[in-house]
Amino acid sequence: MPRSKRIISSEHPYHLTARCINRDWFKIPIGHVWKIFEDHLYAAHHFYDVRIHSFVLMENHFHLLASFPKGNISEAMWYLMFETSRELTYISKRINQTYGGPHHPSLIATNEHFLNAYRYVYRNPVDAGVSKRVETYRYSTLHGLLGLSKLIIPVEPDPFLGNSTEETLNWLNTEYKSRERLLVKSALRKPQFELGNNRSTRKPNAIAADNNALLLPTGAAHLLVVNQNVRRARSWKPPEFSIETESALSSLIERPSMN
Repeated sequence: MPRSKRIISSEHPYHLTARCINRDWFKIPIGHVWKIFEDHLYAAHHFYDVRIHSFVLMENHFHLLASFPKGNISEAMWYLMFETSRELTYISKRINQTYGGPHHPSLIATNEHFLNAYRYVYRNPVDAGVSKRVETYRYSTLHGLLGLSKLIIPVEPDPFLGNSTEETLNWLNTEYKSRERLLVKSALRKPQFELGNNRSTRKPNAIAADNNALLLPTGAAHLLVVNQNVRRARSWKPPEFSIETESALSSLIERPSMN
């Protein structure tokens, strides 16, 4: 079955994810993997103007919510995937590549959909059983935003935490009702987030926010400007860096080798 064409937008955020080959774990401690992603997400923000809203690293995959104001999602994600794969493959001494395939993007076009994606990303460690609460998981930008660890990844101001931290954490730590998580997971697999229709009633599925205070405040409206500035992806080539850019990248992400 052919892959769906990617939807390109400079106005909407995306949920992006990629998984290790054969669903295997990263072959090095997750703390080292986190540092690699810290460096390259910092570089992606600096050189591609990637606006990072949230990031969670799991043992064999990652979840990223990000916007691309320059409409350069293909180039920016090629850089992130290529550089993290190259470094992880080298350090872990893998014979094959790190990732099982390209990253999967899902366009987030409404406030309601952004709420669902945001909650899904930060609840991932809890739903996977590796953390009891969303804020205690170390390899999440939420941990740093709350001041529980030093945050190197340049994350955009969080409108939910700024509005009411306690209410937001209570909402994030509330378990999904019935099939809600499955609906969101399925929606994030589509090129554009879509909850689909209920098979029984044939009406659109809907997952309402448990707290109206969590709706995006006016000051954060730039996150989800809904317009028609979307287009289908055309063929593109990996970016060719100038000597100056390559030098800057090298100095920005250089680190001692790990034995």
